[in-house]
Amino acid sequence: MIDILIDITLLAFLAITAIAIIRIRNLFAVVMLFGIYSLLTAGLFVVLDAADVAFTEAAVGAGISTVLMLATLALTKKHEEKRPTHKPWLPLTVVLVTGGALVYGTLDIPPFGDANAPAQHHVAPRYIEQSANETGVPNMVTAVLASYRGFDTLGETTVILTAGIGVMLLLGGRLSRRKPQSNEDKT
Repeated sequence: MIDILIDITLLAFLAITAIAIIRIRNLFAVVMLFGIYSLLTAGLFVVLDAADVAFTEAAVGAGISTVLMLATLALTKKHEEKRPTHKPWLPLTVVLVTGGALVYGTLDIPPFGDANAPAQHHVAPRYIEQSANETGVPNMVTAVLASYRGFDTLGETTVILTAGIGVMLLLGGRLSRRKPQSNEDKT
């Protein structure tokens, strides 16, 4: 019962934060609300026993993304400019078609926890029976993430690091070009 209450509370906070993000015009406040939204999402993932996804959401969503948005905000205006209103039919159509394709693509997936799913017959039994012997790690989830998927995790980390360095180089190059020249430099 307490888990359901926590889920409902987190989802309510997520909805309130999303509505606030849509309504606010101060871009700094929007960036901060995006960070809060990511932390709430990470909390929801923890409640759903997905600690690895929660760590990723907290690090990338609340951490790196917030820093990059703040750095971008330092180079732009602080408030959203008023734009003429238009009818967003094309973006709405694209979102609806994409959502329909995603739902259609999930119709063949076996139900959650189905004992006849392919993962239950091949991958899961091997991890349950062999992970402690093959990796020496007593926790099965840690064995899968750190050992079996170690190169995958290293690759993801490398991609995030490379993207962060690239963005910082781009921002750093732009900052050095925007510095005003002093009177001594002009002569």
